[in-house]
Amino acid sequence: MPDAVLIISSKNYSSWSLRGWLLCKFAGLVFEERQLPSDDQIARMELLLLSPSVRVPCLTFDGVSVWDTIAIAEFLNDLRPDAGLLPSDRAASALCRSICGEMHSGFVNLRNALPMNLRAHHAGFNVYPGARADIARITEIWRECLSKYGGPYLFGPRSMADAMYAPVATRFATYDVSLDPACAAYAAHLLAMPEMLEWTDAAKAEPDEVEELDAEF
Repeated sequence: MPDAVLIISSKNYSSWSLRGWLLCKFAGLVFEERQLPSDDQIARMELLLLSPSVRVPCLTFDGVSVWDTIAIAEFLNDLRPDAGLLPSDRAASALCRSICGEMHSGFVNLRNALPMNLRAHHAGFNVYPGARADIARITEIWRECLSKYGGPYLFGPRSMADAMYAPVATRFATYDVSLDPACAAYAAHLLAMPEMLEWTDAAKAEPDEVEELDAEF
């Protein structure tokens, strides 16, 4: 029997659902996955960025429900401290928490201009300046961590930070964002993870489309 239940929305469009799902996978949690249909009001609000407090994804474990990806990450770290969601070094752990928080609360221009869509590919996409500033900051974070901790993930081994930034790698692929060699290698490494391949295959098989997110750019 699964230890837990994780409620998610679309695998094709929902970056937050992907983050919660990856965190559970990284923690080695056995869980039942329940997916809201795209016409569910809560799912649509989350996908269209209409509410910052929608409770998707939501993890239930042993009668306890926790939503919001940062809360899920910290809950799983408490539950499975040996899973390595946070680096063991105090300074690295502090940096990991900080960049996860930055991803969680920032980069609004990137979210709006480059919505996650795993089925799409927009070659030569013209990224508007506000989103370019977000891309510059994200790649700065990636380069700093990769240089400091040696890769292949942001803190050497996989951590919650890689779950938080994996959806960004999908956006960079979808919108043909040019990256420096170190960041391109890291993004490719994220997209090649078995968990990401599993999620992407499922996303591409989803029958539902959200018209607002499938507009021609």
